[in-house]
This record gives sequence, C-alpha cells and structure tokens, in this order.
Amino acid sequence: MKIVIANESHYKYAQIISDTITESAKVRGTGIAQRTPEYIIKRLQNGNAVIALDGEKFAGFCYIEVWGNKNFVANSGLIVHPDFRKQGLAKKIKKAVFELSKKKFPDAKIFGITTGLPVMKMNYELGYKPVTFSELTDDPEFWKGCQTCKNFDILTRTERKMCLCTGMLYDPEASKYKSRKLNGKAFQRLKEMKQNLFLKKKNK
Repeated sequence: MKIVIANESHYKYAQIISDTITESAKVRGTGIAQRTPEYIIKRLQNGNAVIALDGEKFAGFCYIEVWGNKNFVANSGLIVHPDFRKQGLAKKIKKAVFELSKKKFPDAKIFGITTGLPVMKMNYELGYKPVTFSELTDDPEFWKGCQTCKNFDILTRTERKMCLCTGMLYDPEASKYKSRKLNGKAFQRLKEMKQNLFLKKKNK
C-alpha cells in the first residue's frame, strides 16, 4: 500500500473515486456533497490531493481546496474503498493530506465539515477543534458545494449557522501541532452534538 501526492497519471481513477464517494453517502444515509469525475480530475491537476493505491488498485483519496485568498484550506472528500476499510487507512490518508496542506499553505487555517464521528476523532487528534460555522471561510463558493447534500435545506434555514455537519478548524497561529489522543470526555461531547442534531432533524 502506498499513499502518494496525486497527479495527472491518476486521472484514470477519477470515476471510481466519484462512485465510491456517492455509494458511501447512500450507505451512511447522511449528507455528502457529490463529486463528479470532472471535479475530481481538477483536484488531481494541481498536486492538491493524495491517493492510496494497492498496486494499481484504488484504495483511498482526499484532496485540498483553497478558499478566502489562501487564508483557509479544506481537506475534503476523504474516502476509502470498501475493500480497504477497517485497516486504519483513512487515518493515514487524513494525516498525509494534513501534512501536505501545512507544507503548501503554512499560514492557512485548515478546516473541514463532517457528519462522521470517526473523521471528527481523526481531526481532533491532528489538532483540530470544533468551531461554529462563522469561524470557517465565508467564501460563497465553498458553501455552494453543499447544494447537492440532502441536508442543504437545514443549512439554508439556519442562514449557514449550523447543519448536521460539525465544523472543525486547525489554526497554525493558535496551536502548535502535536498528535493528541481524544480523551473520553471530549469524544462524548462530539458524540452528543451529533446525536442532538440528528434527533432535531428526525423530529421535524
């Protein structure tokens, strides 16, 4: 298994990456923005993505998006092919794209939004903190990417203040990076946040 910075030689994986992201959303039953093969190819062109390969077989992927005049970057589209799940690969990909983000954009705040507790845990261990959406980029193009999500109506109703996703932010000025383990109390807080949001959605 190897995790490398993606380039034009990986265009052939664009369709399977797109399909894997879509299928994952269906299985989880939660919102996730759709990513077309054309969209994926653009992320492969500029060295702002990492891809995991087992020989020639696609195993996982994640990419960087730049927002707000390079003041913010997002690590998005984290996905692991079903054949390679439950092996710790997602964590390795997440760390690889995080390190790439810091190297290419050392002054930028790194952020992400997710509904998944495993991703929240990985983010926390890398140094991210849960934040309100107001602390993330206000670039309308970023939020436009949520339009294909099944929960977009929540985002619009709350005037982009909250959704089922949790915002998480790594600020290079505010925190010196060191790997951290997620303590039980902090993880329980994150879990309760997600449960409360899903209950609100279900009761409407």
